[in-house]
Amino acid sequence: MSEGIESRNFIEQAIDKDLKDRVYDHVHTRFPPEPNGYLHIGHAKAILLSYGIAQEYGGKFNLRFDDTNPTKEKSEFVESIKKDVKWLGADWEDRLFFASDYFDQMYEIAVKLIRKGKAYVSELTAEEMKEYRGSLTEPGRDDPNRDRSADENLDLFERMKNGEFADGEITLRAKIDMASPNINMRDPIIYRVAHMSHQRTGDKWCIYPMYDFAHPIEDGIEGITHSLCTLEFEDHRPLYDWVVKEAEFENPPRQIEFAKMYLTNIVTGKRYIKRLVEQGIVDGWDDPRLVSISGLRRRGFTPQSIRKFVELSGISKAQSSSDYAMLEYCIREDLKPGCKRMMAVLDPLKLVIDNYPEGQTEQLTIENNKENPELGTRQIPFGRELWIERGDFFEIQPKKYFRLFPGNEVRLMNAYYVTCTGCDKDAYGNVTAVHVTYDPETRGGDSPDGRKVKGTIHWVEASTAVPAEVRLYENIIDEEKGIYNDDGSLNLNPNSLTVCNAYLEPELKGAVAFDRFQFVRNGFFCVDCKDSAEGKPVFNRTVGLKSSFVMPKN
Repeated sequence: MSEGIESRNFIEQAIDKDLKDRVYDHVHTRFPPEPNGYLHIGHAKAILLSYGIAQEYGGKFNLRFDDTNPTKEKSEFVESIKKDVKWLGADWEDRLFFASDYFDQMYEIAVKLIRKGKAYVSELTAEEMKEYRGSLTEPGRDDPNRDRSADENLDLFERMKNGEFADGEITLRAKIDMASPNINMRDPIIYRVAHMSHQRTGDKWCIYPMYDFAHPIEDGIEGITHSLCTLEFEDHRPLYDWVVKEAEFENPPRQIEFAKMYLTNIVTGKRYIKRLVEQGIVDGWDDPRLVSISGLRRRGFTPQSIRKFVELSGISKAQSSSDYAMLEYCIREDLKPGCKRMMAVLDPLKLVIDNYPEGQTEQLTIENNKENPELGTRQIPFGRELWIERGDFFEIQPKKYFRLFPGNEVRLMNAYYVTCTGCDKDAYGNVTAVHVTYDPETRGGDSPDGRKVKGTIHWVEASTAVPAEVRLYENIIDEEKGIYNDDGSLNLNPNSLTVCNAYLEPELKGAVAFDRFQFVRNGFFCVDCKDSAEGKPVFNRTVGLKSSFVMPKN
């Protein structure tokens, strides 16, 4: 890219043109979630795009809940969405709205459409309406009630509002074009009967607007200029434009579609996540195995890493998938400079230094992060008995293995050189302890005589070690093999969660929710906000240390 030339995505180009042509004199965007579940990583793109556009142009940003379907909505979802949006850094200030705030205005607009001859009451059943709608190759047929008079329709619509009809018995349809090649324009339903209590309006209403009718009205009422949405709404845009035109908004909003964010080999669909939650396969919408925003937060992801991921994924109209490895790359790069590098043993095996004085311990001073001296140093205890990783010892040396085996010398990280002399076993032949001798002249991990060792292992002093639960995660479902098995059950990964009974450095006992650390050789970890207790932290692995993602070149 030539220096000084700024790349503008297609949305920015469209807004630039609208401002230049004086279609609008300002920019006003919104994020309009339905409160029927928790947000996921795909929603992060929509949030950050709409908020970022508003910030870029010095405009306004609304958070608005499209709460037009009381059958699926809960106040729990409202609160979780507000928390997620704010955590990502999108500040709506005092611009928090609900579609239900506008139910009276929506009703009046529906009445206006009836009076204009643009809407009518239908008595077709759902099955009949599907039959009348036609297909992609055949036009639809007119509803038998399409030519009712405005007075008749007004009377029936009023009776719908007053609760005289059962659910599904009668609907209000827009009167557009049953022969339209766009099926969305074939007299869509704009109001249905639903005798359900709404979380905000209670029992005031027994009729509710359909999303495609309500959404453009909400945008129009709030003065939204650019309604940014994903590509599945592209075919709905003619209906969006029809509604704002017939509602006679003075400065109608403009809908612009962009490609959704898809992740390779990851379940993001709300209905799949909901099924995992309802079947108890995960422990809630914030399970760290999910890519819900609350799950990512609980796992240890930062808002900065998600913002970077969205930035790298880009904005386009072409459907594509982003590699999950790129998301992992973003969190690694964010955590690497600021995390203390601590020692934790996830699969413990006892190590005994036979020539180290019994009952003696010493304090070793080590750097918290060699790449960031500002994080300082700490002291850790060292003694005769340690915990090491079980995988750091083999009785018979595998090929290209340079850690502990009889006769081999390795470095105990930041401590001493030790030489393996043998091991203890139980009655079943399982190794229960490894024995070594140490060289007192190698304190700090270096040899004064210049000899080198190929293996370095981490450790935790046994008498002061903190026992803790540590959780390792993999994808909960392998989408490459299909989300569902042949019998309809979910294709679960049996290794999606591994619980380790680990031993940690003493300092980690005081860790609290959302504290983040790098456990050397094991990855980046975060204190679980849900299951940890004072003095008993539970750690979730956020991401491993190695990346398969290659940063693209400019």
